[in-house]
Amino acid sequence: MTELVSTTPGLFPLPDWAKRDLEGLKGHQKHDLIDGSEGAEITAVYEQAREEVLSQQIDAGLDLVVEGQLRWDDMLAHPLAVADAVDTRGIVRYYDNNNFYREPVVTDELQASGDVAAELEAAAEVTCDHDAGLAAVLPGPYTLADLATDEQYGETAAFVDAVGEFLAEEVAQFPDVEQLTLLEPSLVQAAPGDGLDERASEAIDAVATATDAEVAVQPVYGALEERVYAHLLDADIDAVGFDLVSDHDANVYNAQEYGATDDVLLGLVDGRNTLVESPETIRERVEWFQEQTPAADYVRIYATANTDLFFLPTNRFGEKLEALATAAATTEVEA
Repeated sequence: MTELVSTTPGLFPLPDWAKRDLEGLKGHQKHDLIDGSEGAEITAVYEQAREEVLSQQIDAGLDLVVEGQLRWDDMLAHPLAVADAVDTRGIVRYYDNNNFYREPVVTDELQASGDVAAELEAAAEVTCDHDAGLAAVLPGPYTLADLATDEQYGETAAFVDAVGEFLAEEVAQFPDVEQLTLLEPSLVQAAPGDGLDERASEAIDAVATATDAEVAVQPVYGALEERVYAHLLDADIDAVGFDLVSDHDANVYNAQEYGATDDVLLGLVDGRNTLVESPETIRERVEWFQEQTPAADYVRIYATANTDLFFLPTNRFGEKLEALATAAATTEVEA
């Protein structure tokens, strides 16, 4: 039997009360972003909100819960935005939507800050008495390099390598986690050219080998180009991801043509749409993927959202958590 594991890619919407409190405490608008040195009152709001979203995931019945990344006002650029070797400058559009982040400009040798590790340590204190496992979420190295500007390393390939080493150093500081998902929307939205696709895979490999946790790479906003996908399979990862919401045909083609890892991560619910999928719909999408790749014998399938979740209203966000958990809990997946 294949194990079906419910989880999410993180980047949750702030609870409404926390959003109101933070707007007052910060004294600025939504996209005037923090610098990682919050005062005690702001820190307390984030701590309470973290406990709330962790409890919400546990109560929903998710198999793997995440910290939630509620502090990540810069979204996937956050790990660089709080690093000492980085200046944050103008406001930049976050992919093709109405969210923005501060441009992280790397001006010196990158060194891990321990910021994400500290968040995970706080999350571990909340989850330690529960059955749900703790998972970590990071931007993949190619995506993080794509969201940033380099004034230190000179060449794109060298910069991708440096960001990979930076993330590997961050991962090495993590507390024990069961699983790590590397989110790689830029592999889809700004696909690396010939040569750089291999370097991107090598940078992912550097991050994956820095942890004993299971590592999944989740492309976001569509399907990978064939050569990018083929190079990604060369990385030492446990699971490759497929967005079955945005482009199920191209994603399943990659799996059919080039194979897949023994574990796979399936984006089964829409992180950008308020329509809540039923557990039955989620199960049908899992079964469809297996039917389309009959030669594969998957050990584990991660059932998750196809994108980060910060666009959702909090009520719909909660309902999607419950749908994922229910689908995984009531499904026996044939090998």
